[in-house]
Amino acid sequence: MSSPRFAIGIDLGTTHCALARIPLDGVAAHSEVIEIDQLVTSTELERQPLLASFLYLPPEAEQPLGLPWDAERGFAVGSHARARAAETPGRVVASAKSWLCHPTADRRSGLLPLEATDGVERISPVEASWRYLEHLIEAHDARVESEGPRLAACPVVLTVPASFDASARELTVEAATAAGIEDLILLEEPQAALYAWLEQAGDGFRSQLAPGDVVLVIDVGGGTCDFSAIAVTGEDNALGLERIAVGDHILLGGDNMDLALAHFVKQRLAAEGTELDAWQMAALVHGARVAKERLFNDPTLASAPIVIPRRGSKLVGGAIRTELGKDDLRTVVLDGFFPEVGAEARPAVRARTALTRFGLPYASDAGITRHLAAFLGRQAAALGGSGKLLHPTCVLFNGGVMKSELVRERVRATLDRWLEVDGAAPARILHGADLDLAVARGAACFGRVREGHGIRIRGGTAQAHYVGVEGAAPAVPGIEPPLTLVCVAPFGMQEGASIDIDAELAVVVGERVSFRFFGSSVRRHDEASAALERHPSDEIAELPQVEVVLPAEGRAEGEVVPVRLRATVTEIGTLLVEAVPLAPKKPDERWKVELSVREG
Repeated sequence: MSSPRFAIGIDLGTTHCALARIPLDGVAAHSEVIEIDQLVTSTELERQPLLASFLYLPPEAEQPLGLPWDAERGFAVGSHARARAAETPGRVVASAKSWLCHPTADRRSGLLPLEATDGVERISPVEASWRYLEHLIEAHDARVESEGPRLAACPVVLTVPASFDASARELTVEAATAAGIEDLILLEEPQAALYAWLEQAGDGFRSQLAPGDVVLVIDVGGGTCDFSAIAVTGEDNALGLERIAVGDHILLGGDNMDLALAHFVKQRLAAEGTELDAWQMAALVHGARVAKERLFNDPTLASAPIVIPRRGSKLVGGAIRTELGKDDLRTVVLDGFFPEVGAEARPAVRARTALTRFGLPYASDAGITRHLAAFLGRQAAALGGSGKLLHPTCVLFNGGVMKSELVRERVRATLDRWLEVDGAAPARILHGADLDLAVARGAACFGRVREGHGIRIRGGTAQAHYVGVEGAAPAVPGIEPPLTLVCVAPFGMQEGASIDIDAELAVVVGERVSFRFFGSSVRRHDEASAALERHPSDEIAELPQVEVVLPAEGRAEGEVVPVRLRATVTEIGTLLVEAVPLAPKKPDERWKVELSVREG
């Protein structure tokens, strides 16, 4: 008898990871969450549905932190690591996923833990991600050893934020490859959430969705805030789904709320005469995260305790004790991050100071409802809608932050008020998805959809991509040469598609050169090779420059080589741009221009 075949879904989250699988054989199949063995103390192992995205780097005296499959493990991933974050923040890696999309950091270098002291190993965001994935793989294989194939033998669907740029997607693939995943595809998290809802609704989804509906997915997780719009197309007996809009990348989520709560508590302690140093502040951030989640998850609690260790103190009595109340949560999180604003509200942009501490490039405006209003307004203009806003008919919530009934109700009421003013009916809420596990389940379901089982969401690239071509011009002080943007990948370009760009271009080989790339989530009608002499900043944003040395290999260093560009959306969903010489020196001569990492 042949072994059963499964597709694996992995949610590699900012604060939690989850793992699910689904049989690929047979007509009827349902996703199954694989619980993950992990340390909850230095010696106690427990099986839990979520793996906390924290990595603890212990001193030698605490090693090894053995696991059933690795008795000599020198680090811990999961619940124990998360617990240690509040006590020894300089030894715990957190928010690695947010660092993967940092626009200027070298994400392959040892950056984390950011608060690490002397003697603590620093690792890269890529390495932290592959260690999380490695733990998931090992836990899966130990869990299902007698019930199915090892994870490496299965197709794996790994989720990323819809707004992840080409760089972050490439680095996610790199981490997965390092962890031993070979058959890999990337899927946007909002799409995964909708796949999970479709599985939960079963055949009944046709009674809740109809042609003309637009599903707004509001996904607020630990590190990012994502908005996507998915249209229902076709006819009743042959429905289709198409992702028609994706918001900009917004580094705003639960991490920001934890920081805000920590500052709120710090100010209260200062008023009481207790000052915290930077090390204690880092511990307070982790303590605030735990208290926030307890209060959101348990409506019966009026408050949750926070314990802040004193540096060098090993006695519980020497710690600083305080608490976070439900009213504090309403003031800081609800009013601070989900303010009741009008549909015309837009995120404020503040001027940054010349000097700043190195850290994550968080959004400058914390108002998620303002970002949502901006998304709906921009997409209405891009899609040619009749009102001032894109009019969603349904809303699907996703992400750990949206588990809170208080938050969901605030967002629902605010959105309904906007739609009413814009002359549209209130949006229906799509209920039923488990917000902690929906993305992993939906990713697994997509593995079946790829084999022809179920309805597929058509998407393609979430942005149109452009390369900047500098024009010839006399040198004039203070005047930049004209820059033309050439579209290399139109919005919605499908996986597996390649396009040759019809433009006369040239590259310099053997010397370090810079490529300027741009992206737009609203320009849907620019075709490949389209040249834009004017490019409004509210529609097109510049991506980090790519600095490379294109190898000469038989050509003179500094030689200018006429080329054409070829853009390919790979099967795993990343963008590949190649410069192909018009007069090649050898067969298949070409240079790969990676939209991934700006080194140094």
